[in-house]
Amino acid sequence: MSAGIIAALVAVGVVVLLIGYVWITYNSLVTLKVRVDEAWSDITVQLKRRADLIPSLVESVKGYAAHEKGVFDSVTQARAETISAQGPAEASVAEGHMQQALKSIFAVAEAYPQLQASQNFLQLQSELVDTENKIQASRRFYNGGVREYNTKIQLFPNTLFARGMGFTEREFFEVEDVAAISEPPRIQF
Repeated sequence: MSAGIIAALVAVGVVVLLIGYVWITYNSLVTLKVRVDEAWSDITVQLKRRADLIPSLVESVKGYAAHEKGVFDSVTQARAETISAQGPAEASVAEGHMQQALKSIFAVAEAYPQLQASQNFLQLQSELVDTENKIQASRRFYNGGVREYNTKIQLFPNTLFARGMGFTEREFFEVEDVAAISEPPRIQF
């Protein structure tokens, strides 16, 4: 074999390896991107579930504490922010507002023993705590997927071509006041 043929075979081998690497990397980035999109969808489902519980919760508390209009308005506004949030950054801000609003409404509820004994209120409270737990789990899953996806994009040599193929880093779903969401709202009766 001549040196020219060997050089051509080596060049073809390098090109095949490079194409294989790009192909495998592209497919793994697509897989991670879909996983992150799915995880974000799970978060939005749980946020919507909680938003659907809020009107019933407000109505059950309103029956006992109708004079607490400011609390009900803040809960309603926080619910609207949550529903209209587009992406992790807006959802993070809305989440902080929702946590403050929920704390306010449960603080009002603590002042009314009859409300605390209401089966409807207790069931809503239980569903809300369950939903908060699901939101936290979904958030952890989403952030884990984002971490893996962003890391894959930033690794060398992926960083040389990932952005050129349309892969951009994703935002984490972080909350301004982490302490406010570290545990679901606690209600003690």
